[in-house]
Amino acid sequence: MKRDLYDILCCPVCKGDLELVVKEENEVEIMTGSLICHACSVTYPIEEGIPNLLPQNI
Repeated sequence: MKRDLYDILCCPVCKGDLELVVKEENEVEIMTGSLICHACSVTYPIEEGIPNLLPQNI
């Protein structure tokens, strides 16, 4: 996931702000980490550079 993408992302459920937690990053993109919505208490994983923003109750 490109770091610039973080600026336009929001929680798909409540449209709230997401906190970015980076575990692994290279010079081009964030490879692993998570996006956390504190309002919904939901964590969306970032794996292999791809954020998974699918709501978890589907």
